[in-house]
Amino acid sequence: METDQEPYVRLATLRQLHQVMADMNTARSLPDTLQTVADGVVNGLGYELACVNLVRADGDLVVAAFAGNSAAEALITGRVGSRDSWERRLAMGETWGELVFIPHTEGWVLDDDDVPQWYTDGPAPRFEDEWHPSDRLFAPMFTPSVPGGTCGELIGVLSVDRPRNGRRPGAWGKEALQMYAFQAAIAISNSRLRANMQRALVRLEREQQALRASEESFRQAFEYAPSGMAIAEMGGDQHGRILRTNDALCRLLGRPASAMRRYSFSDLVHPEDIGTLLRTSAEGGRTELRLARRDGSYLWVSLRNSVVADTTDGPRFLLTHVEDIEERKRRELQLAHRASHDSLTGLPNSAELRARLSSRLCQRSQTAAPGLVESVDAAYEHGQVDPYGTHDQYTTAPVPVTDGGLQPYDVSGHQFDFSATPEAYGAYDHHVHTVAPEGEQDDGTKGLAVLFCDLDGFKSINDRFGHNAGDAVLIEVARRLGGAVRDGDTVARLGGDEFVVLADGLGRADAQDLAVRLRNEIIQPIRVDGRAMRVGASFGIGWAHCGMTADEVLKSADERMYIEKRSRPKQHRRAG
Repeated sequence: METDQEPYVRLATLRQLHQVMADMNTARSLPDTLQTVADGVVNGLGYELACVNLVRADGDLVVAAFAGNSAAEALITGRVGSRDSWERRLAMGETWGELVFIPHTEGWVLDDDDVPQWYTDGPAPRFEDEWHPSDRLFAPMFTPSVPGGTCGELIGVLSVDRPRNGRRPGAWGKEALQMYAFQAAIAISNSRLRANMQRALVRLEREQQALRASEESFRQAFEYAPSGMAIAEMGGDQHGRILRTNDALCRLLGRPASAMRRYSFSDLVHPEDIGTLLRTSAEGGRTELRLARRDGSYLWVSLRNSVVADTTDGPRFLLTHVEDIEERKRRELQLAHRASHDSLTGLPNSAELRARLSSRLCQRSQTAAPGLVESVDAAYEHGQVDPYGTHDQYTTAPVPVTDGGLQPYDVSGHQFDFSATPEAYGAYDHHVHTVAPEGEQDDGTKGLAVLFCDLDGFKSINDRFGHNAGDAVLIEVARRLGGAVRDGDTVARLGGDEFVVLADGLGRADAQDLAVRLRNEIIQPIRVDGRAMRVGASFGIGWAHCGMTADEVLKSADERMYIEKRSRPKQHRRAG
């Protein structure tokens, strides 16, 4: 998976991980959760075999779930391996973060221990990172611990085998498996906790005499739960007011229990997430939102509701389970950023550039006959902007990503679909159509300029001083381009030494002036390791308008760049 396209593979894998993790947390029982964990490794992480070894009360580990091979499942499911043998395995081999990898060259000493295992054979690896059938990879699972503390108690071990790509996992594969084991441990702990709570609730309903014992059992499960929990009023004027919280929730939000009783969750939720909270069902509802900490910061949590009763016919209360997902959200944002931005310069990459450009275009031709569309467009018109004033017509924020993929929005924030049909351009088309200046003279029309930049003389820098120097030049050029445009403009790197600038609200003269200014920024000397280096730049100016695709717009600008490059003498294509 370590390829130029790795960020896109990662994003697809992340979607699969979301689904299998959701399945883990919605399983009805502990056996279902364990089997879902094993199935998730096969379906979401790209391994052919997966085994969940669960720690029993006596400390030994039993094969509780298996996925990928029915024959192997029948052979080892339910068999037990001693704790000593497992600890020996986890102390061997190579440590990959929380993972343990035992290569086939070392694992032969384990063939005769009492840990249940399947046997596969095959030829010796042909290259260094090829997976051998006798390689072993383990992902220990620990109970959730206090943030910043050490790992909790070992509750099980994930054993995986046969990566589908035939290679040992790379950096992303290791991180994904480690993150999955962490989430699986939470799901198993929560499943056990839910089972305990359900048993307590059954006793509350069936046995009045055992009420005190059941209450104590519930209290302990509540107070000592590894994740935050709260009990709130349900119904009436005080609906949602927090009555009781456990220590884990108080630590999570940095608030004492006495202060928590003055709030409801609607008082603590981020203003942008109020709607999400209100849409969450009281019975079995679950959602992800941000809660306010005492220091004013906000924390991402997973919130799950259930209903409990004080007695059989007594008042009902809302039991809310709050789980810290800040780290997962941070990883999601990092992965999303990696998928849409160039790893070297930090600029939007080719895919992100095309997404932003496509969000401004629809399939309606610029030469379409005027009608009701233009009238509605005029009603939503923002007016012309000063070429380099402070009023931007579009934002540099990434196009929102939904479950269905990229979903474009126009400058007014109206959602639209650019898979055009005749009905798509009726009297209620709120899309502000992108137009382009016509002819070679500046007629005063303002449009979306696409400046295609190709560096001149960059190859000689790579050849003479090496790729590290070339990378430093690219980073500095990216910085200069970003500093020379408006906040609302987009600077993207297509790859190699090619950059693209999207600048809205420009006429032809404005675009030419911008190209000159950007070229003057680029040709200034760049110091790398004490050397002054210079590169030139050739610019081609294209214009985007509705009826074109993003690729057509970029191709037009690229062709104009090569015309401009060929029109200058070779000796003038470099800055010196």
